[in-house]
Amino acid sequence: MAEIGELIGTGEQKDITDEEMSGLAGYIRSKYKQAEDGRLADEQRWLRAYKNYRGTSEDSEDYRQSERSKVTVKITKVKVLAAFGQLVDILFSNGKVPISVDPTPVPEGIEEFVHLETPLDQQQELDPYGFEGDGRDLPAGALQATEPEQQELELGPYEKDMAEANLAAGPSNMGEPQLSPAKEAARKMEKLIHDQLLDASAVSELRKGIFEQCLLGTGIIKGPFNHNKVIHKWSKDDDGTRFYDPQDKLVPRLNAVSCWDLYPDPSAVSLDDAEYVVERHRMNRSQLRDLAKRPFFDKDAIEASLYMGTQYEERYFEHDLYADNDPTYSEGRYEVLEYWGVLDAKMAKEIQLDIPESTSDLDQVHINAWICGNEILRVVLNPFVPERLPYQVVPYEKNPYRFFGIGVAENMEDAQLLMNGHVRMAIDNLALAGNLIFEVDENMMVPGQSMDIYPGKIFRRQSGAPGTGITGIKFPSTAVENLQMYDKARQLADEETGIPSISHGQTGVTGTGRTASGLSMLLGSASLGIKTVIKNIDDHLLRPLGESMFMWNMQFSEDEEDIMGDLEIKPKGTSSVMMKEVRSQRLTMLLQTVTNPMLAPFVKLPTLIKELAIAQDMDPDELVNDMNEAQIFAEMLKGLNNGQTTGEEATAPGEQQPNMGTPQGVPAGANPADPTGVGGGTIGTGTTPTPGEGGFTGNVTPITGQGEGGS
Repeated sequence: MAEIGELIGTGEQKDITDEEMSGLAGYIRSKYKQAEDGRLADEQRWLRAYKNYRGTSEDSEDYRQSERSKVTVKITKVKVLAAFGQLVDILFSNGKVPISVDPTPVPEGIEEFVHLETPLDQQQELDPYGFEGDGRDLPAGALQATEPEQQELELGPYEKDMAEANLAAGPSNMGEPQLSPAKEAARKMEKLIHDQLLDASAVSELRKGIFEQCLLGTGIIKGPFNHNKVIHKWSKDDDGTRFYDPQDKLVPRLNAVSCWDLYPDPSAVSLDDAEYVVERHRMNRSQLRDLAKRPFFDKDAIEASLYMGTQYEERYFEHDLYADNDPTYSEGRYEVLEYWGVLDAKMAKEIQLDIPESTSDLDQVHINAWICGNEILRVVLNPFVPERLPYQVVPYEKNPYRFFGIGVAENMEDAQLLMNGHVRMAIDNLALAGNLIFEVDENMMVPGQSMDIYPGKIFRRQSGAPGTGITGIKFPSTAVENLQMYDKARQLADEETGIPSISHGQTGVTGTGRTASGLSMLLGSASLGIKTVIKNIDDHLLRPLGESMFMWNMQFSEDEEDIMGDLEIKPKGTSSVMMKEVRSQRLTMLLQTVTNPMLAPFVKLPTLIKELAIAQDMDPDELVNDMNEAQIFAEMLKGLNNGQTTGEEATAPGEQQPNMGTPQGVPAGANPADPTGVGGGTIGTGTTPTPGEGGFTGNVTPITGQGEGGS
């Protein structure tokens, strides 16, 4: 059950009379009834899709009762899971929600002051007194304008903005490139949103929504809404004793909502077009009682609902959805309706909602109300600024004339029926063709005997020629033709869904798919259909979700103020599938190009490396050193390189570098480990060792002779 009840209300809950409560409850129930009637056709579509997915289609509706085989080929399930797997793999391959935050094209702020600072090695070459035409009067010995008076003189009216952005007027230390205030705010906001989504287990909830998007045609995500997260903390008192000191922190939450539980405005074709939505909750006593712990819920109304007893009405489709469950599915349950939408200002004033005094009776206000039976559990003004319905509704395939979309199962419904039919006919025909059908002339047989056939059976004949009383008839086999039609129906399913069988592991690929390049082409073409779905996810899920998270942080976040800025949300779902690999390759090629010493001074290498890290789904803050760290590591590497050439083995300028891979005294090419003493390579001209010199262990012998130490 959703935790939307923890939203912060804008007005105080008032005492409301039973008559007023009944009026508001009746209004919400009338809206719910209209929405229920309006989506009846959608429920029928979803039910057929679910039955095809589960393979539980009713035979009496689709096929002849004379069919002995009741086999269902679950290709719908295969296609739905293939689409779901592709979307999840593309969108959440790195475990993050693909949402980015960027400044608007022309952000409000002081980006005109942003510049690349002068590197340290260049600063040291500058005249300490400045240079003519630099626009600054530097004090003697100064390398940059650091005096507060100088900063104020240069910044003028932008001094306050620069101070808030934590930017300096002159070059920063170590040549670090500075970001504009808008870009810095965007980077921090994006990181904050990703941390919040990770903490809210957003990927898990999004996967639930995307699964129903593939199966039923529409995925629904609710939120962000306020949630008080308990931070487990231990503290110490004055005498050092530890005690449990939990703290509450306001964080955003998301949750998936099933299509079966959302009842939108029947006249709407999109969420933006809807005046209201009603979400239906199925609660037990504990869940209903827990609502009293949330802000602005009426405890007396909750107790009254519990006292009245359960009143859950099971819908017709729930019998098929929960057929595998206990028949007591609806027992001990309460039906709670959550309403988000408009309410006449006159009725809002009657129930004493705290609305602006300037609101006239002809105006409408947006409210959030919860009812159970005739009891109003909660009613507040819509707490979001600006007012919005806290749902994201994303279609698999957009139906321009309906609120709900079209899914994989519906697209291949006819193909699934054809596959079931031809497989059943093939099995029934094989049962006939694999056995004989017997024709019996009862005039030739002794009456009263059993006609059962089994090995060793004896029939008693009373007349006629031998072999004419019982005749076996063999039916021809048509299974091959039926299975060929099954293959045609499966190909039809591939075309109707845009998900070729090759993409989910079909064997027996022929033609182009037998080669590696051909298989790559087939898989590339297979992704074309899914790109349209990803675009729908971008437009109807990721962008609205990112904007909602942004607005939530603007309104409720308790974090630092430097996340605020003139920003826009960019979903990366489509770009992640289309451009990720291409962008990574291009950045790698560019990095290889700018390593040329002639080009390096003209390129912002830290920025390039960060962009390359982002393109490869890495955190640039954890991967890339800042300029100070980079210089430290550069000095360390320089010292290591110098140590390899300045030791005892260092050679004088112009002297040939000795072979560092062989022991001293061993000719080049020789193998010192060879026990035979015969090494490979060429032995050069040497000199006779001098007695007493280091390493000498033998007697001097004439060159022409052989001694103990000779060779």
